[in-house]
Amino acid sequence: MAAGELDVLVVGAGVVGAGAALDAVTRGLSVGLIEQRDLASGTSSRSSKLVHGGLRYLEMFDFALVKEALEERGLLLTRLAPHLVRPVPFLYPLEHAYERPYVGAGVALYDTMAMTGKYEMGVPKHKHIFRKELARLAPDLRTEDLHGAIRYYDCQVDDARLVTTIARTAAANGAHVATRTQVTGFLREGERVVGVEARDLENGLDFTVRARTVINAAGVWTDQIQEMMGGEGALEVDASKGVHLVVPRSRIRSECGFITKTDKSVLFVIPWGKHWIIGTTDTPWDLDLAHPAASRADIDYLLTHVNRLLKVPLDHTDVEGVYAGLRPLLKPMRKVGAEAETTKLSREHTTISPVPGLVLIAGGKLTTYRVMARDAVDVAVEGLAGVRPSITDRVPLVGAYGFETRTNQRVALARASGLDVAWIDHLLGCYGGLVDELLALIQARPELGQPLTHAPDHLAAEVVYAVTHEGARHLDDVLARRTRISIESFDRGTRSAPQIAVLMGAELGWSREVVDKEVDHWLRRVEAERQSQTKLTDSEADEARVQAPEIV
Repeated sequence: MAAGELDVLVVGAGVVGAGAALDAVTRGLSVGLIEQRDLASGTSSRSSKLVHGGLRYLEMFDFALVKEALEERGLLLTRLAPHLVRPVPFLYPLEHAYERPYVGAGVALYDTMAMTGKYEMGVPKHKHIFRKELARLAPDLRTEDLHGAIRYYDCQVDDARLVTTIARTAAANGAHVATRTQVTGFLREGERVVGVEARDLENGLDFTVRARTVINAAGVWTDQIQEMMGGEGALEVDASKGVHLVVPRSRIRSECGFITKTDKSVLFVIPWGKHWIIGTTDTPWDLDLAHPAASRADIDYLLTHVNRLLKVPLDHTDVEGVYAGLRPLLKPMRKVGAEAETTKLSREHTTISPVPGLVLIAGGKLTTYRVMARDAVDVAVEGLAGVRPSITDRVPLVGAYGFETRTNQRVALARASGLDVAWIDHLLGCYGGLVDELLALIQARPELGQPLTHAPDHLAAEVVYAVTHEGARHLDDVLARRTRISIESFDRGTRSAPQIAVLMGAELGWSREVVDKEVDHWLRRVEAERQSQTKLTDSEADEARVQAPEIV
């Protein structure tokens, strides 16, 4: 990146930044993407993991936003990432008979918008469920208090894996991608931004990257990037904290997830493999942006609301994992001193160019990342001759090609590899058509076909592949993002950390000292998170969480 001038440099490798890099490089531009931590290390690994239209936005009459998101849902599910995005049934419980026509009309409109969009709908239509069938579908729901439910479908995705896959697709098409690289300043020629000053955080090297246009896709760090410009920012972004709990699937017997309204937000209970994800909160956050902390009050809030639906209540001992993310919400114009209510701030995105050579994008949601990326690149290339329009609606992500074929061949693949069919299904759901690369790795090194000792839902090969193919540089990257061991096990990855660190160290050339340092850092991080989750207030939780030092 430092060797010559790029057409576009993207700052921030969350879902929008990775999407912008892919959009730009597939238009034939020279592209760089830099990220101060890891791919998806911020908001884009801590979402509700839904690809959805946003049913509640219909109540706000935000029809354009819902229709756009539903079109993107269909596109991701049927064309761009069928290996990563999958349909999920949800129940919308009805407490009173009079709710059925109102909610039913809303869900019918939701389905109609999806069916009449530009792309395939990809999921079944909604269905009205009455009390007897509801008791069969969800035995642990308090059906005696309900009039029935409406079942409808949305989709889910492993958000961090989606970002990694988008970044890999960009790199496969020629983009340069560098993690652990921090922007320390902007290069200016008169009023124009002509690049950035950057630091390689792992090696302590400072360098410059020249670019015709810089796209800032830093999410909740947008204000900090604007401060580097030395002037008042053109965009104001509020951080809204969303907390999620992970509990074992066995604790709630139900064939479907469910969704219900709370006084402040929407409660989702989302099936997630052998687990449920319960979320979310929606509260202002102005403390540490890198590591937002979930307090005991957040956890209690979610448990209280979900227990209103359950026959057998959940308690703190049922919680396997907790994670908190920050939504970058566009701040509306308001009077000085007025309090912000993050639930009322915009989920829509805005793209502007406050000075020549710099584009800022903020707001939006995971589902519409491709539209946001397209809009950002459109603004970035304005005035550049010969640049083609976006084609990302026709560029499948790596792993999409061959996914259906390999799925049909799953039994043969299991027989040839010696793995159980369930493992082939697991690998297909993570890597799609790239499953061949994992199987080749296992064939060359049969010991990698064994499950991890203390994380038996993952093969050792996945750890090695994360390093060799997916840019994992530290233990955090594998435990928290390339896999979800950190939230899917009661020990939060502390027992599997030594084995994973040894596997990573063999690929990255770590000494025994570095292996021990990585494991120690992870143990400190988990302990800090556990401590933060016992505190009653955000400030106390933040103080406890920041006790764990950064690895870089």
